[in-house]
Amino acid sequence: MPRRKQIRDLPLTPVARLLKKGGAKRVSKEATIYTVDILERICTWLGREAASFARHAGRNTIKREDVELAVRGLLKELPA
Repeated sequence: MPRRKQIRDLPLTPVARLLKKGGAKRVSKEATIYTVDILERICTWLGREAASFARHAGRNTIKREDVELAVRGLLKELPA
């Protein structure tokens, strides 16, 4: 039975291009898909955190400052 295509929010080609911009000469499709999956998880997490900061400030709209606070939280969680 053929595998069903997973629907992604981020397109593969620009992500592969960004990986190449980082210095890779070639990027496998598997590496690109994995990177897209990770980026989507990070963006979803950032969105949740930023929305929480916006709600705390009495807003429904996420502003840059909310995303900045969320990024600071993410960076604190990453191993050094």
